[in-house]
Amino acid sequence: MSDGLQSRSSSYFHFFAGLNSGILSAVLLQPADVLKTRVQQARQNTLLATIKSIANGPKPLRQFWRGTLPSTLRTGCGSAIYFSGLNALRQNVAQARLRASGEAGNTGAVHSSSLPKLSNTANLATGAAARTWAGFLMMPITVIKVRYESSLYSYTSLFSASRDIVQREGLRGFFAGFGATAVRDAPYAGLYVVFYEQCKRRLSRVATKIEEKSGGGARLSSSTSAGINFLSGVVAAGFGTTVTNPFDAIKTRIQLMPSKYGNMVHAARTMLREEGMRSLFDGLGIRIARKAISSALAWTVYEELIRRAEVGWQDTVEDKA
Repeated sequence: MSDGLQSRSSSYFHFFAGLNSGILSAVLLQPADVLKTRVQQARQNTLLATIKSIANGPKPLRQFWRGTLPSTLRTGCGSAIYFSGLNALRQNVAQARLRASGEAGNTGAVHSSSLPKLSNTANLATGAAARTWAGFLMMPITVIKVRYESSLYSYTSLFSASRDIVQREGLRGFFAGFGATAVRDAPYAGLYVVFYEQCKRRLSRVATKIEEKSGGGARLSSSTSAGINFLSGVVAAGFGTTVTNPFDAIKTRIQLMPSKYGNMVHAARTMLREEGMRSLFDGLGIRIARKAISSALAWTVYEELIRRAEVGWQDTVEDKA
């Protein structure tokens, strides 16, 4: 890929692809977010009881998708910032490595993705840094989203929610739970990228051998690449979610009841003292299911949009040459 193409896709299309993938996953999976938030807001809220409570209440369909607007803004814009930032970081690391080693830009290995191939350490660091930055920028809308989804607040609009937070807690209220969010998101994103890339490499090798034996050639088809990316996303999300769920549970409590739970350490102690270790894993099943599907969907859509755009741009360049 030429420098011009790389610059163009890095500066514009990674943001656009991330935005679209985030919006799609947010709208489709909002009910899972609502259920997770309500299960985490109090230990006695079981998944089945929460589903029955919403289903038997007024306007159940609207209640399952409650908070879709702030969720779409948060996930869509957050994904755009995350993917474009992650790509910029990974491109810079990859180029620095190539300059230092004097290697050619393409190793010739067949892979389901056209994104930079880095070491596990580099994948961990760039994923964590990009996620933390995106999380900080989107923190105000995240707080509003969580409160919208709970049954503790009766917000009717983004404006009324923002006004209530400012009046009650000041501007600091928009960043309630950021410490727990960062501790959750940084390792999750880093681990996700590491396991996602490792899964893709291994599955790509297996798929390549199968397609070569069937006479399909060494290049992976579009459907095979998409399938590999989706399955890799499910595996990576399942592992990362399990490791980081305690911080997600703590973050939810702080954002819903900041006067009671205060900071991350105090919240953890309070939850353990009052409800035991299980409270740190409230909503784990819902979060694994939601994260597995949303992350896999977002990354698959993102990578497929990038792949199609870069193939199209490459064809345009070749036609003009």
